[in-house]
Amino acid sequence: MDQAKRLIDLARQGGADAAKFQSYKAGTLASKHSPSYWDTTKEPTRSQYALFQKYDNFGPDEYRALAEHCRQTGIDFLSTPFDDEAIEFLDPLVPFFKIASADLTNIPFLRKVAAKGKPVVLSTGASTLGEVDVAVEALTQAGCADIALLHCILNYPTDNANAHLRMIEGLKRAYPRNIIGYSDHTLPDDAMTSLVAAHLLGAVIIEKHFTHDKALPGNDHYHAMDQHDLARFVALAETVHVLLGPTDHKAPIATEAISRKNARRSIVLARDVTAGQRLTAADLTYKRPGTGVSPMHWDEVLNRCAAAALQADHVLQWQDLAPASE
Repeated sequence: MDQAKRLIDLARQGGADAAKFQSYKAGTLASKHSPSYWDTTKEPTRSQYALFQKYDNFGPDEYRALAEHCRQTGIDFLSTPFDDEAIEFLDPLVPFFKIASADLTNIPFLRKVAAKGKPVVLSTGASTLGEVDVAVEALTQAGCADIALLHCILNYPTDNANAHLRMIEGLKRAYPRNIIGYSDHTLPDDAMTSLVAAHLLGAVIIEKHFTHDKALPGNDHYHAMDQHDLARFVALAETVHVLLGPTDHKAPIATEAISRKNARRSIVLARDVTAGQRLTAADLTYKRPGTGVSPMHWDEVLNRCAAAALQADHVLQWQDLAPASE
C-alpha cells in the first residue's frame, strides 16, 4: 500500500490527470493452464495464472483506501475491473470505467459495466473494426452513452515499427462521435515521441504504464514511464497545444499585420511618368513595402492614366490614378 500511494504521488507530481490500477483475482481472470504471452527474458513466469496470483492481494478495502489517497492528492482514481466483483466495488470510486483490450469481446462483462451508467474507456488492442463495432453496440444497448476508444497494440513491449499510430486516424474516421485515445506500450524515449505523435494525430486520452523505477525486473517496468518521463511529456504536450493554436481556419493573425504591411509588394513606378500618361507594363514593377496598390490588382492598373506627374520608385496609391473613365 505504501508503494501504491507513492506511485499516486509521483503520478500527480509528474502531471497525470489520473492514476489507474488494475483490479483482478487470478482465479477469476485466468485458467491455471493459461500460457504466458510476454517477453520471458523480462518476466520468466510461464503461466498467466501464476503471474496474476503474485499480484492479486488487493481487495475492495485497499482500492477504497487508494481512491481516498487520490482524492486527497488531487488526482482521479481509476482501476480496470477484470471480474464482476470488481465492477461492483469500483463503481462508487471511479468517474468512469476503463475496460482492457482483452475484454473487448467479453459481451456479458461489457453489459455489466455499461449497466452502471458511467462513461467507458475501451482499449481496442488486437481487435478488428467489426469487433469494435460489436463491443460499442453492446455497451450502448446496455446503457452506456459515452464511450471513448483507445488505439492499442497488445505487444509488451511494442516495437516502434509495430505502434501503427495512424490507426488513431482510422478510429477517428470510423467513430467520429467518439473520443479517441491511445494506450501505449512502446519504450519511452527522451522526447516521448510516441505519445506526442499520438496526441498530434488526435489522441485525446493518453494511457501508459507508470513506475518509480524502470530498472526493476518484471513484465511492466521496462516499458513504463516514470515521473520524469511523464513530466517531459506533459511539458511537450503543452508546447504542442501552443503550437497548434486555437483554430484551423486559415487567416492572418494579429502579429502578422506588420509583415503584411512591410514584407509584401506594392506596384511601384519603374520610371518617371507625366500627368495623364497611360501606364503600361514597362512603366511598372513591384517592390516592398506593401503599403501601396497590391500587385493583385496589376491588371486593373494597366492602361489607367496617371493623375499627376510621378517619379520613378514611387509606391503607387489608388489616388495616383485618374478615374477609369478618363
